[in-house]
Amino acid sequence: MKRKIYAAFMLFLMTTQITLPAFASSHREAPLIADDPLADNTDVYAFRSPDNPNKITIIANYVPGQLPQGGPNYYSFGENIRYEIHIDNNIATKGDDIVYRFTFQKKNEDPTTFFNIRLGKQNLKTTYIMERSMDGGKNFKTVVYNGMVPPPNIGPRSISSPVGLNTPDYNTLINKAITTSITGEKVFCGTADDPFFVDLGGIFDVGDAPRAVRKPVDGLKCLNVSSIVLQVDISTLQKDHKPVSAASNILDPNYVIGVWASASRQQIKILNDIDADYIGKLNPNPERQFDFSLNLGKWIQVSRLGMPLTNEVIVPIGYKDLWNALTPYEDLTAIKLFGNYFYNPELALYMDDAKFGGAVPAFKPLRIQKNSLGAFGFGNGQSGLFSLKGTSGVVGTALDDAIFGTLLLPANGSPRSVDLWPIFHTGVPNLAPYQLATGKPAGNPLAKGKPFINNFLPNGGDMLRLNMAVPPTPRESKDFSSLGLVQAAVTGLLDPAYANTNIQNIPNMDGFPNGRRLEDDVTRIELQAVGGIVLAAIGLWYDDYILNGSPVTPKLLNVLGYSTRVEKNDAPFKKAFPYLATPWPGSHVCDCDAVAGKSSETANMGSYTKVFEGLALAAPEVMATTSPNPVVESSNIRYRVDDAAQINISLYDVNGRQLKVLVNKTVKPGTYNQTWNGSDLIKGVYFIKVAKDGVVKQSLRVVKG
Repeated sequence: MKRKIYAAFMLFLMTTQITLPAFASSHREAPLIADDPLADNTDVYAFRSPDNPNKITIIANYVPGQLPQGGPNYYSFGENIRYEIHIDNNIATKGDDIVYRFTFQKKNEDPTTFFNIRLGKQNLKTTYIMERSMDGGKNFKTVVYNGMVPPPNIGPRSISSPVGLNTPDYNTLINKAITTSITGEKVFCGTADDPFFVDLGGIFDVGDAPRAVRKPVDGLKCLNVSSIVLQVDISTLQKDHKPVSAASNILDPNYVIGVWASASRQQIKILNDIDADYIGKLNPNPERQFDFSLNLGKWIQVSRLGMPLTNEVIVPIGYKDLWNALTPYEDLTAIKLFGNYFYNPELALYMDDAKFGGAVPAFKPLRIQKNSLGAFGFGNGQSGLFSLKGTSGVVGTALDDAIFGTLLLPANGSPRSVDLWPIFHTGVPNLAPYQLATGKPAGNPLAKGKPFINNFLPNGGDMLRLNMAVPPTPRESKDFSSLGLVQAAVTGLLDPAYANTNIQNIPNMDGFPNGRRLEDDVTRIELQAVGGIVLAAIGLWYDDYILNGSPVTPKLLNVLGYSTRVEKNDAPFKKAFPYLATPWPGSHVCDCDAVAGKSSETANMGSYTKVFEGLALAAPEVMATTSPNPVVESSNIRYRVDDAAQINISLYDVNGRQLKVLVNKTVKPGTYNQTWNGSDLIKGVYFIKVAKDGVVKQSLRVVKG
């Protein structure tokens, strides 16, 4: 039989051994993988199962942007691809400790029709095998032999009518597809509603989130993904195979795992040139498609993901494909190439009025500490905490070179090496300064405070890190928050119930970035983190903080109150395994109206009560901001009052002498503006005090340049 074979070599990535850092992929995050959607990771989730706290649920999603009405060739997992979930659980071993591998196969049950489902048969019916390695990928054992993938949710006639599968509903198919491996893992592979929610259009329109003109829109609304869901005993994932009941406390470091996912293809793909002679000799197999290609060579990683949005919004375009080719264990050795994108992140340039902050008005509430405690600057190019390196103040802390200081204070001019870099690359240890400011003396962030996180696992790079000992927050609890660990920090700082410095179970300690729950608003959390919220939580307060004053300053409140205005998924999550929302059917008509939201200015001046309720904070009785700052000839005080009161707003010098009365009147509830003249002030620092009914409620620091 004559068969011409022409060279169609698909070298996805170089085969040379390159040791450079890696990042997490997401929706169409890199040029090469955007052309290979079947192998594209979209998101990874890892959380302690809320309804079964002895188990961990891990979700790896692939194939972004699936339109439900994608016929006749509906989206699914690809053949000739290795989908893998990787777990690191031991700092003493190099590389992965546990690997789950999935490979998929498709069967054509009825080659006579163009419909995907007809008269009880599927085209193409998808099955999978799952293999498990407990020695880091050296040896694999098949633990699921014939796993079933539900057909696409085409519509009610295909799923429920006699001309289709005659099944009660699509959720029945999901439940039938859930299986248990011979080693005890619960498994589901199939289509689901994309659980990620984000205004993609706004974010990538030069940071227009929340949008300045139009209302925000969930860019993944009514779209599906292909999901692999595992539920695994904590004793299987723990390095010594101990149950969670054996943990010494809820921050036990022996229960930390790192989770990442990948997709790999064989190095070479050969396409067949089919001629008439070959066609005449074909003997079709009705159960299989014609295969016009041949895959050869070693397996090459083409996509990976751990922490959300890393490759999308931190790694520059020119390095995104390289990042996808690397494993997390190469990240730390490639720190010179990728480290600066975390030490001095591009996003921070748009949160700095001295850089490009004015060009991105949506990020106006997000302003990084440039003179925290009068000594530490975390703007791009500043020193951060590097001035403390080698001093007696860091002895015994995580910044001590004898502990982790070589990682966390690597060089001058790397300000975010102490917060953003470890969040993505090592996790955070339960050591000073990485404890809440509760219990710390004012102005001393290096002191011991209240423990609230320990997911430190420094032998790999970009992964989700989860401390499996942290109890899950019930989803139906009034304390549950999509702000994850940010909410836990606020609660630990301000709720009197958590005022001591012992390890306590604060709600949402199990939230992102300690693992990742489906409900976590990771876009908002990561933007707040770039805006310095983690630094503030440990006592490196914002620049308008006055020593021994309240750390709850306008700048802190601005960051906490920031939102993209897309704050939850477009469909409800299930309360039990596999937790994901049912995929949208092809017959669904998506309402693409904008998500209800308010402008950034309104959200930050006019809706504080709602913001504070969501953060477990009491709404302020009176709230003021001043602009511009430094003051000019014509400056403005904007203040909001929630009930009728006598308001006095006055200007003082640094010695406490009153210089001017800017406002002194009785007002009704509402928002007001007051213009004042600062032309007669000499250069220096001043304070504006805001009093309600004779009691000072707020102090603003202003500068005359």
